[in-house]
Amino acid sequence: MFLDVLRRRNPAFIEAAMALHQQGKIPANAYVLDLDMVSRNARVLSDEAARLGLKAFAMTKQVGRSSSFCRAVKRGGIDRAVAVDMACARATHKAGLKLGHLGHLQQVARHEAAAAAKAFAPDYWTVFNDSKAGEAAAGAKAAGRTQDLLARIRAEGDTFYRGHEGGYDAADVTAVADRLDALDGGRFAGITTFPALLFDQATRKVLPTHNLSTLSKAAETLAKSGRKDIEINAPGTTSAVMLPALAEAGATQCEPGNGLHGTTALHVMEDLPELPAVLYLTEVSHLSGGKAYCLGGGFYIDPIFPDYDVKALVSAEPTVAATALRSVEVPPPSAIDYYAMIDAVGPLAPRPGDTAVFGFRGQAFVTRAFVVGVSGISKGQPKVETIENGFGETAAWPV
Repeated sequence: MFLDVLRRRNPAFIEAAMALHQQGKIPANAYVLDLDMVSRNARVLSDEAARLGLKAFAMTKQVGRSSSFCRAVKRGGIDRAVAVDMACARATHKAGLKLGHLGHLQQVARHEAAAAAKAFAPDYWTVFNDSKAGEAAAGAKAAGRTQDLLARIRAEGDTFYRGHEGGYDAADVTAVADRLDALDGGRFAGITTFPALLFDQATRKVLPTHNLSTLSKAAETLAKSGRKDIEINAPGTTSAVMLPALAEAGATQCEPGNGLHGTTALHVMEDLPELPAVLYLTEVSHLSGGKAYCLGGGFYIDPIFPDYDVKALVSAEPTVAATALRSVEVPPPSAIDYYAMIDAVGPLAPRPGDTAVFGFRGQAFVTRAFVVGVSGISKGQPKVETIENGFGETAAWPV
């Protein structure tokens, strides 16, 4: 899927990554980033967000919280990150991004709240209940500040991924706002949910979820009680083309993630303003039974897609030619992906040491993959900037 888009819209990236791997400058099992393109995409998103009056916070987990990615995003005009967990907060803060949003999707652990409030001073902090709100407020008070709190709300009919459930009952939003305002060290700033937008397989479009309607209705309720100037955080499947729909629904904040590297589900269906800027690269290890086994550790097939014929470009030379495409069997999520198996029948069969390039809508932070930032591709002068693990830390490679 995404490999087709990569080959068509950013072939120089593929060829540069393959050349660097063959030169021994990029490890196998790596998510590789085109940093020039990331900055370009960030500029597209930040300009559109500014036009619509939206605050933009960068999501970095999909590319392993890469420090060079964070800096590329900042060059593109987005200077704040959203942290889905404390690991995200640490990595993005260290890379030089301010923390725009903490506590969503994962709440902050009790004994980390004070440190988070002091070290990161997030602009907004999402809470699911009064206990978590109290912890955030107490941490902020100890740090000598008042924390803006976002209440995560839910209503009947809302959509949540399994394991993402939780939040305040939207019907109680005015009482929730009053309770958060009463906290010493905290104040009610607004409401949030996830996902507000979601890719629909049937229509092959990104559509608003019931959650977005829940946000809008809650905002109306709050306005009637006198709270009109509130923040509405509405993340999910964020491309520049979807920002007007969010703004129309009353959103004040957006959180581009896959959009920054051109890999939302909609990017497979349409040529959107953002160009593809991430690929997964590995190498052939050995041959067995008509298959070429390539090193794994970073395979992630997004479950939002139905089963499809996974392909890779496999070659000892930089190429985007269709003749280099090979079908690949990727182990199921229940197995450890030590290897994936590439079809090795017929002419131009893969050989040990060949580079294999895949296009994924990845989640590098839940894999064992390296994350590699490459600059200068747009100028024909590719240079490896960083080789890191999924926590934005310099990797011990090659030893």
